[in-house]
Amino acid sequence: MDNPFVTKGYAGPEYFCDRVKETRQLVELITNGNNMALISPRRVGKTDLIRHCFQQPVIVDKYYTFHIDIYATSSLRDFVNVFGRAILDELKPKGKAVWEGFLQILRSLRSEITYDVNNFPTWSLGLGDIDHPETTLDEIFSYLAKADKPCLVCIDEFQQILKYSDSPNIEATLRTYMQKCINATFIFSGSKRHLMGKIFTSPSRPFYQSVLIMNLRPISVEKYVEFAQMQFEKYEKSIDSATVEEVYKRVDAVTSCIQRLLNVLFMKTLPRQKCTVDMVDGAEEYILDMFSETYSDLLDKLPEKQREVFLAIAREGNAKGITGKLFIKRNHLQTVSVVTAAVRSLFEKDLITEDKGVYTVYDPFFALWLRRVL
Repeated sequence: MDNPFVTKGYAGPEYFCDRVKETRQLVELITNGNNMALISPRRVGKTDLIRHCFQQPVIVDKYYTFHIDIYATSSLRDFVNVFGRAILDELKPKGKAVWEGFLQILRSLRSEITYDVNNFPTWSLGLGDIDHPETTLDEIFSYLAKADKPCLVCIDEFQQILKYSDSPNIEATLRTYMQKCINATFIFSGSKRHLMGKIFTSPSRPFYQSVLIMNLRPISVEKYVEFAQMQFEKYEKSIDSATVEEVYKRVDAVTSCIQRLLNVLFMKTLPRQKCTVDMVDGAEEYILDMFSETYSDLLDKLPEKQREVFLAIAREGNAKGITGKLFIKRNHLQTVSVVTAAVRSLFEKDLITEDKGVYTVYDPFFALWLRRVL
């Protein structure tokens, strides 16, 4: 690989930073039949951690592993479509006998599965195209229950099911299937802590006490210094610890943003040269110039009241008491109800995040860009 700081998914253990403890714990728990909820903000590395776990020797040969990303779904139809497609795509490389076992159970969609010139099955349905999602969902879980290997199923961005207006009982439905499906273990991964908490920690909800919960925290700066220096050295380059620490601090320890900045710094460092802290500003500018038009459009398209609250949070960096009189007066905002409504919309658009009463811009690069223009 020309650049060891990967910015587009899991590329293998040699490009994966730390998570040794989390990997060991998660592998131990899921291979011993424990259903899990994995919770962290987006882009801290949940998905890559799960893929890393699925590649461990104790799992690779013994289990079928399925990763279902439901972030773009808005209905049970969409959920079933993404679920079925992910299973078929995972089984195809394993041989005809394996994927045929799935298609034989998937009777409701048999006419919708086409075959390419090499006689490989192709999922031909688009989102919303499934006519009887309840029937297809039942068939999918029947397959998981009868598969010739135990199955590990990760459902990513699981909080999305709360938006399924066509299926108000989806939580109870999935919980019932999960309880009955002894042959499968589930990881429910989510990035919105308050919604995942509503699903898994509320005594009145179906999933209450049905899983073990793991909260994923940022990788430590010490581990990132060690990882970055090792990767640079492999290519006869070097980077000092102060540079990695500055990168880490500048993007608030968000894994994907650290990777992107280090990717650019590695690219700009010649062989047998050292990457130093004075290069970070240039790497940041390089990235923000790429995103500038996107960020400008996002800002322009926000309704006025949402934009005012968003910019107020951006100006303060770590905003506290945002419905209090001081915050509202200091930022020339309107009433508490206006701020509350704006914050709700900004959450839905993934523009802000909150942790223990502190509100920040969700995307660290967006926050850095706003500091330029405010």
